[in-house]
Amino acid sequence: MKEPISWSQQDIELSPSQNSLDKPAISEKSTTANHAPQTSPPSDTPDRDEISRDAQAGVQDVEALAKVWTRNHLILAYITIWCIHFTDALHQGMSSILTPYVTSSFQLHSLTAATSIFASLVGGLFKLPLAKILDIWGRPQGFVSMLACLTIGLAMMAGCRGVDMYAAGQVFYWVGYNGISYTISVFIADTSALKNRALMFAFASSPYIITVWIGGPLANAFLRGPGWRWGFGVFAVVTPVICSPLLGLFYINYRKARKRGLIPARRGGGSARSWREKLKYYAIEFDVLGLLLITAGLAFFLLPFNLYTRQPSGWKSPLILSLLIIGFLLIPLFALYERFFAPKTFIPYSLLTDRTVLGACVLSGVLFVSFYIWDSYFSSFLQVVNGLDVTHASYVMNIYSIGSCFWSLVVGVAVRWSGRFKWLALYFGVPVTILGVGLMAAFRQPDVNIGYVVMCQIFIAVAGGTLVICEQMAVMAVTTHQYIAVVLAVEAMFASVGGAIGSTVAGAIWSGIFPTKLEKYLPSESRASLAEIVGSLPKQLSYEIGSPTRKAIQWAYGDAQRIMIIASTAVQVISFVSVLVWRDVKVKDFKQVKGLVV
Repeated sequence: MKEPISWSQQDIELSPSQNSLDKPAISEKSTTANHAPQTSPPSDTPDRDEISRDAQAGVQDVEALAKVWTRNHLILAYITIWCIHFTDALHQGMSSILTPYVTSSFQLHSLTAATSIFASLVGGLFKLPLAKILDIWGRPQGFVSMLACLTIGLAMMAGCRGVDMYAAGQVFYWVGYNGISYTISVFIADTSALKNRALMFAFASSPYIITVWIGGPLANAFLRGPGWRWGFGVFAVVTPVICSPLLGLFYINYRKARKRGLIPARRGGGSARSWREKLKYYAIEFDVLGLLLITAGLAFFLLPFNLYTRQPSGWKSPLILSLLIIGFLLIPLFALYERFFAPKTFIPYSLLTDRTVLGACVLSGVLFVSFYIWDSYFSSFLQVVNGLDVTHASYVMNIYSIGSCFWSLVVGVAVRWSGRFKWLALYFGVPVTILGVGLMAAFRQPDVNIGYVVMCQIFIAVAGGTLVICEQMAVMAVTTHQYIAVVLAVEAMFASVGGAIGSTVAGAIWSGIFPTKLEKYLPSESRASLAEIVGSLPKQLSYEIGSPTRKAIQWAYGDAQRIMIIASTAVQVISFVSVLVWRDVKVKDFKQVKGLVV
């Protein structure tokens, strides 16, 4: 619902630096007596609903769409988004349970965490070029390309003949899955007022509240019936069907906007240009050199965390050292290039170094590092140590999903009511997260009741639902519509990189502690099966609960989990500083997007 915006002198400070789309919409140096930041209108045009002539083509297109679609079309779009998230959430809940059985079917259970490391890394890094695709070519084009990647990945995982092919399929899948989720997030930002955006983000993620009860039984049905391959194959067909209505709405309203003359004439990439001119135009628009520097730098820096165990000399290997050095050099080189040399920056340097944006991105990375450290072997732990079957293990694992998604609705209402979000993260989200993760060090042990594990999951869930919404609001609240896709991509990149680091740390701790402790605890008659036990979840579950071998496996799990939880808790300390540096933005004070919005 579009509402009139009133601008009072005490809330606004206009400055020359803010009369450009290249600057954040928030003035850092101006605050009111209650420490609320002062805001300025996001545009200096007389008609605030006029399409931004200086914005890139994809942003102009979505602003034109927002001026022509009906309320019914907008409602239908959000219903379709909910259905897409429902489908993806259902498969996510199921695939996290199926993955250990996939790796175990090839006698490589210890690679459970490793299969997602590179996929998570690539999926996160690809959001950077995807942001420019959405801004330059359009939201529908980016959505279609990500849907194609996801479908290819599902097909590859369904037909894999080894862990290598399964891991390759995960790369395509995670690029597509993350890309679809990201594109939808950008679309929600395009079509919602800033004060309502937290609630709309929470609505889009609410399907997890339902799918948590379905994923486990569905995974169990596939395992006992047609097999885990069909668990991926079915969704390779279902997902494109569910996504098609949203594509139809994009197409219908784009044609309507073009017929009304709302789509501005394009320059630079038009058909009148030669292919050399087009190449130069898009190279500048995409900031190709900048993207290559940052993506290559991050990839070179993070790959050693996955490769060092395969090198005879470990971290001292020349290959590992070379990759680390190149990564360390390329990342600051990207910052220098963007600051001094880029003809058109991927993201304005002032926004890249903004304390609110940077703090939110660091928080995003820290949360995912911590999460993936304690979550990587959680499913196996619940089955081996607590004796839960696949269905009940999925219920415990998905407490985070259902709790965080439900609580994010509460957070969305709180943000709309108060007009602020920092206080929620600083005084509730961060402290409760540290409490929940820290307690797991004592409660994830063989002799502890499962109820205490559930309690910790609830703490982490409500805190996580708060922090994820608040960090997304933080990066969006200090920019203009032109750069929403970019700042969301940078925030998501930190999350995916954090997930890759967390998975790497989890795999390293597991590989370094579990086999050693298991060898120590195993009775002599079972030591000949040490390698098979380490590499196969079904083999671990084949020993009766209460038998000496099962007890040995359980205590080895407990020792490995304790170290993983301690590492996860230590990382969370950075969260306090990350949130503390945010501005206390009042999101009711300015209008960011145009047209018919919620």
